Amino acid sequence: MTVTVTGSASNATGTAQALTVGEWMARMDPVPPPALHGRLCELVAPWAALPVQEVPEACLNAGERLLDALLTSGSTSRATALDLLAVDALVTYAFQAAADDPARLEQRAARAMARIAALPAALQE
Repeated sequence: MTVTVTGSASNATGTAQALTVGEWMARMDPVPPPALHGRLCELVAPWAALPVQEVPEACLNAGERLLDALLTSGSTSRATALDLLAVDALVTYAFQAAADDPARLEQRAARAMARIAALPAALQE
């Protein structure tokens, strides 16, 4: 799935493209395994109505929020494997979507690393 920076309704071939974060998640290609895909959509739901250009931030926000919760609770056992995989997938998808705006990629990566390095937030307070 290609994310356009303009958020247009169709690409050069006329095929429909996602207009919102939620549509982008629903149209991922290749589709992740069902359990992971469902969890990713659930995690990004608070940002689902935002324009498709917000996919990188929505994925980073969702991944950061989940990783913070896991680290704060100490939940890194096998029982949380799906959530740990979801964090990894969210960061990966954030940068897949961000690749459509290469001029901001370095800045976005630096900011993401700083945010993730500051986790868990509970220990920073």
